[in-house]
Amino acid sequence: MPAIELISKDDLEQFKNELFAELRRMGIRSQGPAIQNKEWIKSYEVRKLLNISPGTLQNLRINGTLHYTKIGGILYYKTEDINKLLENNLR
Repeated sequence: MPAIELISKDDLEQFKNELFAELRRMGIRSQGPAIQNKEWIKSYEVRKLLNISPGTLQNLRINGTLHYTKIGGILYYKTEDINKLLENNLR
């Protein structure tokens, strides 16, 4: 019968640090900064960034809150406009 091994908080912390170090070494980063460096982003990226549904994004387009460009059936949004939207809605 195998022995039971307990994992401490220190073990988990060490694992986390090693995992993040490996991901950085491989060049994998979070989505946020990668999106912020783009001038134009697609609908799914906007929804992910703002944590909103497709319907909410559609409402933002319809009422003119968020401008977009449509090319070949794909909607693109300027990150500058998204940042302005966020800044204007600070509370």
